[in-house]
Amino acid sequence: MNIIPEIAARADELARIRRDIHAHPELGFEETRTSDIVAGLLAEWGIEVHRGLAGTGVVGTLRVGNTPRAIGLRADMDALPIDEANDFAHRSTQAGKMHACGHDGHTTMLLGAARHLAETRNFDGAVHFVFQPAEEGLGGARAMVEGGLFRDFPMERIYGMHNTPSVAPGKFAIRSGPMMAGGAFFDVRVIGRGAHGARPEGSIDPVPIAAQIVAALQTIVARNARPHDTVVLSITRLHAGDAYNVIPNDASLGGTVRVFSRETMALVERRIGELARGIAEGFGARAEVDFRDIFRPLVNDVDEAAFVATVAADLVGEENVDRNRSLVMASEDFSDMLEACPGAYIYIGNGDETGQGGEACQVHNPGYDFNDEILALGASYWTRLVEKRLAPEG
Repeated sequence: MNIIPEIAARADELARIRRDIHAHPELGFEETRTSDIVAGLLAEWGIEVHRGLAGTGVVGTLRVGNTPRAIGLRADMDALPIDEANDFAHRSTQAGKMHACGHDGHTTMLLGAARHLAETRNFDGAVHFVFQPAEEGLGGARAMVEGGLFRDFPMERIYGMHNTPSVAPGKFAIRSGPMMAGGAFFDVRVIGRGAHGARPEGSIDPVPIAAQIVAALQTIVARNARPHDTVVLSITRLHAGDAYNVIPNDASLGGTVRVFSRETMALVERRIGELARGIAEGFGARAEVDFRDIFRPLVNDVDEAAFVATVAADLVGEENVDRNRSLVMASEDFSDMLEACPGAYIYIGNGDETGQGGEACQVHNPGYDFNDEILALGASYWTRLVEKRLAPEG
């Protein structure tokens, strides 16, 4: 691997930063300590610092020369509401909060690249280091875009990166076009009429109505979406009543939808409303539906996907870059930035042995930990991307 020697020499320092952030996780829009660390280090390295975008967001700007060319590099900073199961020295010190998705590593890799680029300045143009809050379902990317990210920091392209335990260290994976699913959350509340459990004739029982809705919603996948349009609709919550002898007044259900186009998402949203309300009305009840489009489908620009794959191949060899990885049903709010500005999002291999004691562990698991061995590689990737995309002209 062609890891930049100066970055490799700072591997221990990068690990220290990463582990400190891991030990002090902060949830979305609460990343005050993390953003203080990021802003402080950027300023120490002579990078122009901007704070307050989307609340706890930080943007660092590094300019070389007078060319108007500019690109953005994005890392997410927030943790998840999970109790950490690990007992190593850098485990979470905050009950119910944990860096279980590797955002501590993402932040550190971008910091490592920012420092090296500030020292070497081997490019021509401007780099905006975008440290985003609240990626985990709270709309941090959308908040930054709506707050003026691309207005206040004009850029031609923006790039993102995420670790993945399903890919070995030293490897990268990407796909041009749609790569990650758009995601939505929904809730349905069925309002009937409660009664004594021994006298159901006096009720409008919301429980069987909710059950009918649960079954009917799966027909959206089977009979409304086109067979070649991938749709996942999962009911993940179902609640009604608190007593054995009481037919409840209402019942609620909720879940998530994953699709690869906004048109398909609109179809699913419409049909959930039609089915839930129609079934409820057929039984004499009514249904309230709340559908929240949280994540847009993540779509890589074809040319930019090829470009970043080549950057990765220059570091690790073409044989270690999967340019056509399979579709990912998980979602990522960097998609909002890609809708506003062309760019690409790549996966860096984190390895399967990411749990305590070298056990296999996926992200969003209480036993997960970021692999410090890839910090220097990730920072080198960011650096080479900038040097190639903003190479001096002429």
